[in-house]
Amino acid sequence: MPQKSNQRFLLFILSVLLTMAVNSSFAQQKATTPTPAASPKYGVNDTLLVPIVVYNGDTLPSRTLNMVWVTAKMPLAMRKRLEEWTRLRNAVYVTYPYAKRAGAIMNDMTVKMAKMNESEKKDYVKSREKDLKKEFTEPLTNMSVYQGKVLMKLINRQTGNNCYDIIKEYKGGFNARFWQTVAFFFGSSLKQPYDANGEDKQIEVFVLEIERMYHG
Repeated sequence: MPQKSNQRFLLFILSVLLTMAVNSSFAQQKATTPTPAASPKYGVNDTLLVPIVVYNGDTLPSRTLNMVWVTAKMPLAMRKRLEEWTRLRNAVYVTYPYAKRAGAIMNDMTVKMAKMNESEKKDYVKSREKDLKKEFTEPLTNMSVYQGKVLMKLINRQTGNNCYDIIKEYKGGFNARFWQTVAFFFGSSLKQPYDANGEDKQIEVFVLEIERMYHG
């Protein structure tokens, strides 16, 4: 009997010690584990972290959406403007090199002819006319009427004179009137003006574009 009483007493003491140890561990763990409310970063009801934006004093969740491509058929009016723009740009790119070359030759001729008498001018024009025909006849015959109109405008830009006045100066009034009549029947005019700030502003844009490409 005394032995059984001692065993019960020891079991009782062990159970009390185990209970105290478990309670002490739980209390310590509870004291060292912060609750969500104790953290200054989160609210008591916070469950997900999301980006925010402050708008008029309100804090709102924000999100960056994926890029979306929106396409639509081009309106007919816009397509027509694009076609006209492309046609004019192509014409300037084709004709500007010839206009620049012809302008340089004509400007050089004008300077030299200023020091000549009438007889010397005629001989000089004839000699240069052969060179001009040799250099420009083939490319000019391959141009369309539209490109020819643009070319005459660009020659005006390079020389400061329209083609009618240039022909009249070099070849006489009869030749100028003849070529003006031919140009008229092709829906064009040798007296093409050039207004870089007005009617021909888009042509000027294309010319400057070409100049930047080749001359930086």
